[in-house]
Amino acid sequence: MSKFIAKPAHSLSGNLKVPGDKSISHRSIMLGSLADGITKVTGFLEGEDALSTLKAFQAMGVKIEREGDNVTIYGVGINGLKKPSEPLDLGNSGTSIRLMSGILAAQNFDCELIGDESLSKRPMGRVINPLTEMGAVIDSNDGKPPLKIKGGQPLKGITYDLPVASAQVKSCVLLAGLYAQGQTCVTEPAPTRDHTERMLKGLGYEVNVDNNKMCLTGGGELTATEIQVPSDISSSAFFMVAAAIAPQSDVTLTGVNVNPTRTGVINILQLMGANLTLSNEREIGGELLADIRIQSSELKGIQIPEDLVPLAIDEFPAVFIAASCAQGETVLTGAKELRVKESDRIQVMADGLDILGIKNEVLEDGIKIQGGVFQKPTDMIESHHDHRISMSFAVASLRCNHPIEINGVDNVMTSFPNFVELSNSAGMDITEV
Repeated sequence: MSKFIAKPAHSLSGNLKVPGDKSISHRSIMLGSLADGITKVTGFLEGEDALSTLKAFQAMGVKIEREGDNVTIYGVGINGLKKPSEPLDLGNSGTSIRLMSGILAAQNFDCELIGDESLSKRPMGRVINPLTEMGAVIDSNDGKPPLKIKGGQPLKGITYDLPVASAQVKSCVLLAGLYAQGQTCVTEPAPTRDHTERMLKGLGYEVNVDNNKMCLTGGGELTATEIQVPSDISSSAFFMVAAAIAPQSDVTLTGVNVNPTRTGVINILQLMGANLTLSNEREIGGELLADIRIQSSELKGIQIPEDLVPLAIDEFPAVFIAASCAQGETVLTGAKELRVKESDRIQVMADGLDILGIKNEVLEDGIKIQGGVFQKPTDMIESHHDHRISMSFAVASLRCNHPIEINGVDNVMTSFPNFVELSNSAGMDITEV
């Protein structure tokens, strides 16, 4: 098992380009495979999660060529997938298994979706329920993977009210809706990332969006296009926090995806007083990009507005590190979703903050963090194989005068393969052993 040793560092600078957006990389493979024609993707994230999606579609007969972060997908059309010869192994990727369930529920062949130990514990009932309502037949291990999906089931369109704001569930139902008879509508209780809707439109499929309700009609076609994947805001968040807390810093992150359904972390850091500005805003392929400059900041604790929670759900581990360095108390509520990510991110972060001497109180749906000073770690921090936990505690080294050891960092490869290299190039001192 590999671990990080993050030694003290106090300055951070440079123009940094973080890897491509994970959500958009996944969807480019799925929708490019179902499109008619050749889709060319640039800036594809070469992390293990996105590669799990790529390999799964290759296993279903789609020709996909990859040279670094350039990917060429020879689409087979909406009904062109073939039965895979063995179960599709999606590794650690919750996005892959949940979104693909929607596509595979409508195919004329049986298939099985499996994953690693962490994925095998994650709840899938949230996608199984609406898909079953549409006519799908899916067996699971008590609501968890592996998922066995029976082929040849005609799907019918439904109107589905999401019980919890989840882009993965919304996307799963909309993707099944491509194959369903009639109209499929999803209503969400709060805005979630809308990359699926944007990309469907980019590939020429009509999606009607009316406030919090998205509808499409089954039976259409997707037309191949060129997709440029912007830098991932979730990966960028580690450097936003790092530059905000470092005593001396001036960092510019170039070409970051600032889709309004994803910018919660920017809003939260600005509310905390971060010295953060956006420039060079532009639109490429239906997605918004900007350059983000962050300098050393005097952060203050805040009550995090609940309407920002779904817009920053993946970035909270990094935000907790910012809160630890802020003056006063930061309170997060309405974030129960964090308990069913790659780990229980509320509890795992709280355990790590305890080791660094930061006072906190775990709530059922959030946490209270009292800003303070990182102490000499009393133990090794366990990341529970959660990539975002590993990277967040590595960032804490910018305000800790002692080395921080973080165990179980192997899954950083899933979303940010060059994290250590990029961090060290900007002034941090992280070794993986």
